[in-house]
Amino acid sequence: MIFSSALIAQANMLLDKARTKGRRIVTAESCTGGLIAGLLTEIPGSSDAVERGFVVYANRAKEEMLDVPHDMLASCGAVSKEVALAMATGALAHSQADISVAVTGIAGPSGGTAQKPVGLVYIASALKGGSGCCEEHRFGDIGRENVRLATVESALHLMIGRL
Repeated sequence: MIFSSALIAQANMLLDKARTKGRRIVTAESCTGGLIAGLLTEIPGSSDAVERGFVVYANRAKEEMLDVPHDMLASCGAVSKEVALAMATGALAHSQADISVAVTGIAGPSGGTAQKPVGLVYIASALKGGSGCCEEHRFGDIGRENVRLATVESALHLMIGRL
């Protein structure tokens, strides 16, 4: 098994809630590189709740696949609340899903600055025909793998609360 039993349990809770509400999920992932979609699809039968996932690691991919504006990336940076929300909205627009989750951050070990340190992650969600929200997390320089796994766990919590 790739993921811990605790993450699998959280993913099952999210999928059960999505099924109960008749909602389909789309992911848009940068710093996690597809781990959220990977976790959800680790669970047999998840195709009835998971619609698709986008891995948009490069800025150009965010622009081309999710319509994140080039000017926004240039002015705010890829790791920003604005870009995370644009990713979440773009994922909904380019899918048949009802709810999205988007993540962008600095997993490390390099790439951090004083303003945007290693461990800074933005997690956004949008609802079809509804509102979006974004959380800022500062996990700290806890190691690349731990930042990515903490992001996955936090994304699941956000989604469960939004459904």
